[in-house]
Amino acid sequence: EVQLQASGGGSVQAGGSLRLSCAFYGFRFEDYSVGWFRQAPGKGREGVAYFAKNEGELYVADSVKGRFTISADNAKNSFHLQMNNLKPEDTGVYFCAADGVRAAFTHGPGYVGYWGRGTQVTVSS
Repeated sequence: EVQLQASGGGSVQAGGSLRLSCAFYGFRFEDYSVGWFRQAPGKGREGVAYFAKNEGELYVADSVKGRFTISADNAKNSFHLQMNNLKPEDTGVYFCAADGVRAAFTHGPGYVGYWGRGTQVTVSS
């Protein structure tokens, strides 16, 4: 059974940092692309970053490029989102995801096969 468990959200002031982690079970990095999405209040879910091991891709959305980094820990079956220089517009619920993530960045979040529970990130000005 595939499971994803996100952790690491919280409240910070603008300019601060947070590190999100997603522990997963039931698959390997070779099986699925993985990544992070976020949803701000009243808005749709948008892709933030993904890792596709088979394609050798690490991708970060333009809106967070230079501030956010996605990394993978193969030994611990987990992946992370390091978020630096946070801005109020980064506020939202962050979800980790697997399977179809790479396609979802082009065609929409409906392509994602598995979602973890969201973790709240709040950035105050």
